[in-house]
Amino acid sequence: MSRFFNQLLKSLLVFGILFLTACASIQQTERVAKVDPFERMNRAVFSFNETADAYVIKPVAEAYKFVLPEIVRTGVTNFFSNINDVLIAANNLLQGKPVEAASDIGRFLVNSTVGILGFFDVATDIGLDKNREDFGQTLAVWGVGDGPYIVLPLFGPSNVRDTVGLVVDIETDFMINTNKLNSDEKIAVNGLRIINRRADLLDAGQLLEDAAFDKYSFLRDGYMQRRRSQIYDGEPPPMKEDE
Repeated sequence: MSRFFNQLLKSLLVFGILFLTACASIQQTERVAKVDPFERMNRAVFSFNETADAYVIKPVAEAYKFVLPEIVRTGVTNFFSNINDVLIAANNLLQGKPVEAASDIGRFLVNSTVGILGFFDVATDIGLDKNREDFGQTLAVWGVGDGPYIVLPLFGPSNVRDTVGLVVDIETDFMINTNKLNSDEKIAVNGLRIINRRADLLDAGQLLEDAAFDKYSFLRDGYMQRRRSQIYDGEPPPMKEDE
């Protein structure tokens, strides 16, 4: 009799585990369907981006990293980051954060002068930390919801709100819209910015390749978590049940 009850308990335990697993799987499927209703299309765009990166962008970035010493690449990164501090300051103002905006302007002035046009990040050394704001975050602070997850050609992970923000960011980007450069110079400068950025991410990309079972899902979930953290300045509130 005791053997019968032991077997019954084991069977009930296995059934309970399978039941809970099934419930969790259903909840996960419902969550994904809510945040990523265009998954099939997104995966197709993701595949295109992966191919473009593997055969064009990544090889050029690897050659760039091989040819230029780290000090030069760091200077290029600092230069573009310094120009972006002006837009970051504008977004901080739009988000009602004047202290952070003043810090951004201070960074720009210090690095543009003492830092020799931004090639050296002197501002961080004196305590003016780098902020990272964009118009997508500003829209979120104004109460605009994420909208469905979207993978943009070449730009990668996004959502409806951040896609609108990206359009505004591009339209206000000095390096894209300046009249001081002709078309060929703009292409060269912004091409350098893209390749330099990709070179900075080579090591992280390799870690992702090694760690992610489903790279698409990993990037999607990581993007949403990262954006939520950015919107709340690194201190997001507890997730609500419907999120």
